[in-house]
Amino acid sequence: MSEQSSELNVTITESAQEYLRDLLSKQDCEGIAIRMFVSNPGTPNAETCIAYSRPGEEKEGDLEMQLDGFKAFFEGRSVPYLDEARVDYSADKMGGQLTIRAPNSRMPKVTDDSPIEDRINYVLYSEVNPGLASHGGQVSLVEVTEDMFAVLKFGGGCQGCGMVDMTLKEGVEKTLKEKVPELAGVKDITDHSDKSQAYY
Repeated sequence: MSEQSSELNVTITESAQEYLRDLLSKQDCEGIAIRMFVSNPGTPNAETCIAYSRPGEEKEGDLEMQLDGFKAFFEGRSVPYLDEARVDYSADKMGGQLTIRAPNSRMPKVTDDSPIEDRINYVLYSEVNPGLASHGGQVSLVEVTEDMFAVLKFGGGCQGCGMVDMTLKEGVEKTLKEKVPELAGVKDITDHSDKSQAYY
C-alpha cells in the first residue's frame, strides 16, 4: 500500500519507502526526514529533488506526510508542481535506482493566487519565449524586486542584439503587465556588450 495524502497528490511506493528508510537509518540523526521540492518550477529547467531534512530544517508552509518509519515534507510552493508525482525504486544488478516522475513540474498550474514569480514564469514560458525562439533567444526571470520590477535575463540570440531594448520594453513588458497587473515594469540584467552568441 503506497502512501498518499489528501491535498498532496504524490505517491511514494513501498519499495521507495524501504530504500529511503534504509538511507535515513544510515544518517545517524534521530528524527531525520526527507524533503521534496521542485527547483525552477513551471519552467523547462524544472528539477524535482529529494533532500535530507534534519529536525527543525522543515520550512513554514511545508506539508507533512507520515510514511512507514519516517516522515516526508513537501515544500508548500512546490505542491502544485508535484501533482501526480511518483517516487519509485527498482532494484537491479547495479544496486537499484530511485526514480522520481513529476509530470507537472514543468507545466505550471498557475492561478491568480500563485506567487508572482510563478505567474511571470508562466507568461515567459508560454507566451514570450516561443516568440523569441525563432531568433534563438530566450528570457528568464532572475528576481522580482521590492518595488515590483521583474529583473529579466536575456540569453541566446537576444544577447548583444541592438533591438533588445525595443523588444524588452515594448513586447515583453507589455505582455507581462497585461497578465500580471501588479508588476511595475521590467529591468534587464544582460550585458549586451557580449556579442559572442549574438544572432544577426
